[in-house]
Amino acid sequence: MLIIGLMSGTSLDGIDAALVEIGGSGEDDVSARLVRSLTVEYGDDRREAIHAAIVSGSAEALCGLHADLGEWLAEAATRVCAEAGVEPDSVDAIGSHGQTVWHRPPSADRRGATLQLGDAATIAERTGIAVVSDFRTRDVAAGGQGAPLVPWVDKVLFAGEGKTRALQNIGGIGNVTRVPPKGSAEPAFAFDTGPGNALIDAAVELATGGRATFDRDGTLAARGEVDAELLAELMRHPYFAAQPPKSTGREEFGRPFVARLVEAVRPEGDRDWLDLVATLTELTARSIADAYRRWLLPRGVDEAVVTGGGARNPTLMGRIRALLDPLPVRDGAALGIDADAKEAVAFALLAWAHLRGIPANVPQATGAAGPRVLGSFTPGRRGAART
Repeated sequence: MLIIGLMSGTSLDGIDAALVEIGGSGEDDVSARLVRSLTVEYGDDRREAIHAAIVSGSAEALCGLHADLGEWLAEAATRVCAEAGVEPDSVDAIGSHGQTVWHRPPSADRRGATLQLGDAATIAERTGIAVVSDFRTRDVAAGGQGAPLVPWVDKVLFAGEGKTRALQNIGGIGNVTRVPPKGSAEPAFAFDTGPGNALIDAAVELATGGRATFDRDGTLAARGEVDAELLAELMRHPYFAAQPPKSTGREEFGRPFVARLVEAVRPEGDRDWLDLVATLTELTARSIADAYRRWLLPRGVDEAVVTGGGARNPTLMGRIRALLDPLPVRDGAALGIDADAKEAVAFALLAWAHLRGIPANVPQATGAAGPRVLGSFTPGRRGAART
C-alpha cells in the first residue's frame, strides 16, 4: 500500500509529509519504505494563526483554522506526490495527525481531552484520497493520555538487534520511547519528557523582536550562561516528578510560560536574553536526562537515538550527551530513515494499522484501558480505501 503521512507538530515550523510504501499483512511482518518526504514550512502568518488559536482562540478562529489547516495539509500531500512522480489516484490513504491546539491529560477526577485541527473532509476533497485522522481521541476516550502515539511504530519499525533503544524526539515537546530488542515480547514504554524546543523558540522570538523564531545551531544558548538559581526553580515544576503515563503540550510549556517567566526575571539587555535562552536550553536537556535517570535507565537502555528539530541544535545535543554519559547518544541516521520524516512516517503506519483493523496504541505508555484501533475514516473520491 502507498500511504501519505502528514504531521504538523508542536514546534509549529511546518507540515512534514512522507509518502511511504508499506508491506505486510500484520504487526509481525510489516515493512516500510520511505519513497519521498518534504516539509512545507509555515510562514509567519500561518504560524501566528496557530499560536493565536492555542493561546486565546475564539470559536470563530478555531473553526476557520480547522478549515485552513485542511487546505495546508492537502497542499503538502499533493506536493509530496508531485515530487515523487506519483499520481494521487495510486495512493491508498493519507494518515493525518493534524495540529494539536489543546491537550488536557486525564487527572484523578477528570478524563482527558485533546483537540487536533485540520479538516479531514477538506484533505479528502482536495486530493481525492481517503483520510484517516483524529488518532488521539480514541485512546483518550479509553482513559489514556492520547500521547505519545508513536511507540507502536517505534517498536515495529525501529527495534534494534540485541539492544534496547531510547528513541528521543525533540519537537516543541520532548517524548521518548523505550524500545526493547527486536523480537522481544516486552511492550514499549513511553511518555512525554517535557519541553523540547517550545520554550527556547518563544524566548528567541521575544529576544529578537520576532526576527528569529528559533535558536539556529544553538548559537544564542552557546553565548549565554545558565542561571543556576532560575534553572533549579524551573526544574521544580511538578510535571517533571510526575510518574508516567504522562503527557503535556504547549498549554503547559509554551509562549504563556515564557511570557510569565520574562515578566518575573525582566531581562533588560542582550546578555540577560542570552542567559535566558541558555537556561531554557539547559532546562530541556536536564529534564530529558532526569527522565532517563528516573524511569528509563533503571529498566535498562543501551543507546539513545535523538530525532526532531532539537537534534539539529549542537548546544542542546552537547548538553544531553554530557548529562547522559556514558550512555551512547546517536542521531537519527542510526534508524536507517530520514530522521526529519520519522513522525510523518509514523502516521502513515498508524493509518495502515487503522485500515487493517490493528490496535496501535500502547496502553502501557498511555494508560488506556486496553488496545484500541485508532483514528476516524473519511472516504476519498473512490470511496473506501484499498486494504
